Amino acid sequence: MAWLSVFSAMFWLVFPQTLALAVGVRDTLIGMVLAAVVIAVPAAIVVPYAARTGTSLAMFSRRLMGYWGGALVSLLVAVTAIYYCAFETSIISIAFHEYFGTLPLPIWYLLAVVVAVALAFGGVRVWLDKFNAWLLPVYVIGIVAAVIWAIAKFGYDSAWMSYMPEHPVETAGPGWVLSFSGYLSQLIFIMYLWDFARMSKTEHAKYHSRVTFGLPFWLITFVLNGLAGLFLAQTIDIQGAFSETSAVFALIALMSFAGVLLVWVTQSRINTTNFYVASLNMQAFGSRALRWFQPRYVWAAIVGVLVYVLMLADVIGFLLTALNYQTAFVAAWVAIACVHIIKARRAPSSESADEFRPGRVTLLNPAGLTSWLCSAMVGVGLLAFAGDFGATWAIFIVIVLAAVLYAILDRLQPARRAVLIRGGDLRDQVDDAWAARIKCERCGKSYVAYEMDCDPSNEGRPICSMCGDTTPDFYRHAVVEATAGEEHSPEPAA
Repeated sequence: MAWLSVFSAMFWLVFPQTLALAVGVRDTLIGMVLAAVVIAVPAAIVVPYAARTGTSLAMFSRRLMGYWGGALVSLLVAVTAIYYCAFETSIISIAFHEYFGTLPLPIWYLLAVVVAVALAFGGVRVWLDKFNAWLLPVYVIGIVAAVIWAIAKFGYDSAWMSYMPEHPVETAGPGWVLSFSGYLSQLIFIMYLWDFARMSKTEHAKYHSRVTFGLPFWLITFVLNGLAGLFLAQTIDIQGAFSETSAVFALIALMSFAGVLLVWVTQSRINTTNFYVASLNMQAFGSRALRWFQPRYVWAAIVGVLVYVLMLADVIGFLLTALNYQTAFVAAWVAIACVHIIKARRAPSSESADEFRPGRVTLLNPAGLTSWLCSAMVGVGLLAFAGDFGATWAIFIVIVLAAVLYAILDRLQPARRAVLIRGGDLRDQVDDAWAARIKCERCGKSYVAYEMDCDPSNEGRPICSMCGDTTPDFYRHAVVEATAGEEHSPEPAA
């Protein structure tokens, strides 16, 4: 239920109309269906892996990009989620300000942020799952009511399905390719779903990969929402240029307070995911890059402050441009992650492919980081300087380039450039690394042996991943131990 909050964003109602104003309804529909099918593929690859390893997005990215490279991935996801937080929270504030109009807009901003942060304090299983389950029927009923309300007031005209703009935008290919590319920019949700999928049981992974995070989910999110959004936009009398804000005003004019309630439900549901993902990845970045570990609720509050500042600064237009470029980095990461997971399937005995512990990964993984940054920068260059061609084809080029580069570089690269080969692994000293719990000698807490390590800076005593992140001497001693081992052993296979 926490994950299903993603499909109820107002964005999914508005985005297809933005595309329709550029290429028409027909090409918009083709693009959204193709995107649903394609995005379901990396979801099917990622979900079983996340469920099997239990690693978070930040942990997995350590293996993919290296210890510091993984921190950059966490920062990328956090910044993207913060943008969405600012955008969606602004919509809630604007809706309440438009309907009630008693308080200045900055006060509505503050109230909306405070409520959003409070909702994000609870964990996924304890609170967000239940909250979104309660609001799901309200969202479904609200969307159906909006469609019926619009038909009752404005009548039904099937011409909305054949709408074509008078002056379509120039594209370097068929119009549906631009629509397809636009929806593929939502690959960020593959990174989002990782931190939900890792909580699932391994015996349920196949179902989740096919349904919960699979094609049915993306068809409902893109196509059903898209059809409702296209119909409402073509039917309701919207004043001025079409935008998410003008769509909100139109819903309120149509449905009065029920429209305000629908906006709050749609945006609050998606914001629970946005704030959760933002705070989780800020926590990961802070503990690794800044060596400042704080509970997630502290980072949720920090995210709330950042979101409020962005809303006051009115930088939404700038953020839209930044998000467009961030898409190149997101698409490249997804392609590299899929290649890595597929390679790991073919070599199940290679535990190094799943490694994430801070004392057993290198600071930088040349294969992953080079593939990621090079392909992403090519995408940024295409978007910035290649005009219509870049806008249409950049994301496709990035995906192919990143996958090919990583497959080649990872094959050529020695394993020791990605992982620290060390002995004395606590996983090998227990019968079941997932069942046995071992006490960390630094924090005194017990964790499953799978995530525990030996601390060479403390006479080889057990240390948990979090203490490994925040203990400066630990990594230095781990590198020394791994280097000493290399001098007495043959080069391991990649």
